[in-house]
Amino acid sequence: MEGASAQSFLAGCVAAVGIASILWALRVTHGARGGMKRARDRASELEDKLARADSLFGAHPGVVLVWEDGAAPAEERDWGHPKLYGSSVALASLLRFSDGASASDPAIRILQGLSAFDGADVSGGAVKLAPAVARLRREGAAFSITVSTPNGVFVEIDGRTAGPRAVVWILDASVKGFEEGTARGRLEEARQVIARDPAAFLEMMSRAPCLAWRVSGAGKLEWANPAYLKALEAKSLDQAVARNLLLDQFIAERSRQAAEDGVSVDEVRYFVVGAERRALRVVVFPVAGGAGGMAFDVTDAEGTRDTLARMVKAHDQTLNHLAEGVAIFGPDKRLIFHNRSFQEMWGLEPAFLADRPTHAGWLDFLKERRKLPAHAKYPEWRASELALYQEVAELPDALWVLPDARTMRIARQRHPMGGLLLIFSDITDELTLKTRYNALLQTQKAALDRLHEAVVVFGLDGRLRLSNAAFGAMWRLAPEELGGDLAIDHVIELCKPLFHDEGVWAHVRSRITDPSPEARQEARGEMRRSDGTILTYLTRPLPDSATLIAFLDVTATQRVEDALRDRAEAFEAADRLKTEFVQNVSYQLRTPLQSIQGFAEMMNQQLQGPLNSRQQEQVEAIIAASDGLSKLIDNILDIAMIEAGRLELELSQVDLASALREAADLLDSKARAAGVTLKLDMAEPLGWMQADERRIKQILFNLLSNALRFTDREDVITLGAERREGEVRLWVSDTGRGIPYDAQAAAFGNFVSGDKRGAGLGLALVKSFVELHGGWIALESNPGEGATVTCHLPADLIRAAAE
Repeated sequence: MEGASAQSFLAGCVAAVGIASILWALRVTHGARGGMKRARDRASELEDKLARADSLFGAHPGVVLVWEDGAAPAEERDWGHPKLYGSSVALASLLRFSDGASASDPAIRILQGLSAFDGADVSGGAVKLAPAVARLRREGAAFSITVSTPNGVFVEIDGRTAGPRAVVWILDASVKGFEEGTARGRLEEARQVIARDPAAFLEMMSRAPCLAWRVSGAGKLEWANPAYLKALEAKSLDQAVARNLLLDQFIAERSRQAAEDGVSVDEVRYFVVGAERRALRVVVFPVAGGAGGMAFDVTDAEGTRDTLARMVKAHDQTLNHLAEGVAIFGPDKRLIFHNRSFQEMWGLEPAFLADRPTHAGWLDFLKERRKLPAHAKYPEWRASELALYQEVAELPDALWVLPDARTMRIARQRHPMGGLLLIFSDITDELTLKTRYNALLQTQKAALDRLHEAVVVFGLDGRLRLSNAAFGAMWRLAPEELGGDLAIDHVIELCKPLFHDEGVWAHVRSRITDPSPEARQEARGEMRRSDGTILTYLTRPLPDSATLIAFLDVTATQRVEDALRDRAEAFEAADRLKTEFVQNVSYQLRTPLQSIQGFAEMMNQQLQGPLNSRQQEQVEAIIAASDGLSKLIDNILDIAMIEAGRLELELSQVDLASALREAADLLDSKARAAGVTLKLDMAEPLGWMQADERRIKQILFNLLSNALRFTDREDVITLGAERREGEVRLWVSDTGRGIPYDAQAAAFGNFVSGDKRGAGLGLALVKSFVELHGGWIALESNPGEGATVTCHLPADLIRAAAE
């Protein structure tokens, strides 16, 4: 703001230099009042000073308002009667802001017009012109204000006191040059001021914030204001003149150049002022008999300019990294900025952009290269685009569908410095994804409508997002009842006529609206509706925080399950009765059988006297039949216990070789009697295995007995065993009649006998005992070539059970 204030004081400083020169001339000639010659010389010198003041006033671009009466304003808008000094160019420039003014006095019209705009002081705070002028006239409070007009013009206003006078300097910053033809009018104004009160202007100049000085044609300092003397630490003007104190050698050289060539100099240089390095804007200009100069402290302005330059550079770099294209067209509709994305997006050559094309030229350039949307009336469309510079309302966004199938979204906004800011976004991929998403959504909706299950989806806010046709049909709801953004409570009310359990609905509601991790879990439940139907429901959280609820009508399934359950219970009851019956019958048979066996053994031992041969045969037959019947009862009981799941193995370490020998010994005599050879196949040590020894021997005995029944004289039965890969294999093979192919599948069934001589429980028990040990059984047989039954048992029963 100091730089702005300095510029606003430029005209006053120039005029003050001329006035001070005149006063200096008056003081020099003050001692010659005695004669006419000296008076004429003084008048001539005064004319010379006035001529110099004329050249100094010619450099002032603004106007000066002076209140000479010293009267305080009655109110804030009491402008008084200020006198106006300034060029016609400056006056015309400032009067353009007074369209809404009502006064006829040009000075007051300017004040009224500028007071309607917002102003800011050096700290950036908001300040109004009228109160500031009132405080200046009433209290002598100085001010510096920058007023910003709606069309982007800045007006700098500074207020100071000069003795009893209040002075306001007004400068239109848009004025860059001055009319030479108005110099004579400004000189006349200066003459009037000097003639009226030169001391007042000298005092006003002494209060000016700028440094002002005058040098002779020889480059000698002739005059300087107090600000200049303070900056150079001079005690008085006489001392400064005597020591020819200039800011530096640059000032001396530029002053001589201005005096000799008549060329003005305006540069920013750095000087040490008051032990500080300050940036000063130095203006040196020719005046009659020498040169005048002014220096304005623009340190803050230069710092602000550097900061602004860095910010603009950083801003440009940031915009260059955006994927969106950015273009700024100034108030003259010419391109003043663009980022790299803008250039690449439209395929623009650097040379074309370097020429700063106009907005219309840019559009024409794109049209020639078929990069704009097709328009039947292109001139009218282009005119509507350019008309946006004059629009007052909010600027609309637009979508451009380009010939290359791209879709551009154009966001427009006004630029703070005038013109338009355009942002181009390629939304082709976005629209493609949106189209695919909508198509996928419609596909999913169609797929859901074809599901038998009723499906409904709610958002985390409890609002209905999606439902299929099965949901409406299941709850007897019309499509229009499910239209719109319905709340979960409303949907529940629609469903309550069929199911009114508040507890279940509260549980479903909590799964939808409660965001806690505990609630965001899958849940299942059952609904028994008032119409007799049974529904199962499933709530499942979705990735987007929504919740899916699926309903399934399981009424028919439930009825089938109930029927199957009843049937299973009936089978269990029948099986239980069968087991109990078998156990009871076996007990009832075993008791008299034991009596028969006891009496037969007594008779066989001839305890009651000797028996003849026929009697002996009959007793042995009774004993054999009793043993067979006893084994049959034992087998039936084992089968019943196994089917009831109540048969438990008594595990121990079994010596396999010993078990095989004992089984072979039991049937060896019977095999020899039948003319059948019984062989053992144990080529390698078998070791021990964990099993129920009694059941292992029973397995081997049943297999050997079965093989003996289906072999003839001179056939061979082999009992073998081996340990391999964690299992023990026991087998019995024979060279007998074999098993027909159609009978092999049922060979291990209960009560299945191949020769109708036995009860058919031997192989069934073998299979059940092997499976109780965690193993399995295999049968290989060709009719007429014998059969081989192999039992595969785990070597470590406990480990196998754990696995």
